[in-house]
Amino acid sequence: MTQHTIQLDIWAVEDAPLLAEYANNPKIAQNLTDAFPHPYTLEHAEMYIDRALKNSSAVLRCIRFNDRFVGAIGLHPLMDIFSPSAELGYWVAEPFWHKGIATSAIQQMVKLGFEQLDISRIFARPFGSNVGSQRALEEAGFQLEIRLKDTILKNHRLEDELIYSVRR
Repeated sequence: MTQHTIQLDIWAVEDAPLLAEYANNPKIAQNLTDAFPHPYTLEHAEMYIDRALKNSSAVLRCIRFNDRFVGAIGLHPLMDIFSPSAELGYWVAEPFWHKGIATSAIQQMVKLGFEQLDISRIFARPFGSNVGSQRALEEAGFQLEIRLKDTILKNHRLEDELIYSVRR
């Protein structure tokens, strides 16, 4: 049986071409906020990697599967009265869906986040239609806190916002 390794890694400038290729997929963009550009160009990839390497507050990592870039994951600590929490965001390139990569990456990021950040809660907000993301969160130990009806407007369509969390 072949052993596959999934690891979170510091971004490298060399990841930009694959980041641009995989991120330039409407199926990725449709499940993320509008801050995630589509189309996604090499320039977007280079700017994101540069920001990820310089960012001191968020924990931003690339996801590697057998040493190959396959996605992105990040933890964004909140400020002010919300400082006990950090928001988790992630995506995996479509050719690597249904392989348990997102679940493993989420589990690794939760461990890293609780080790590196002064937080007690990590949460994620998948769209109501994104069943794959919901499943990955649940398999990683997250619990559904709430479903907010029609709070997201994406591509001229209302979506439910789900809030999942895991606590220290």
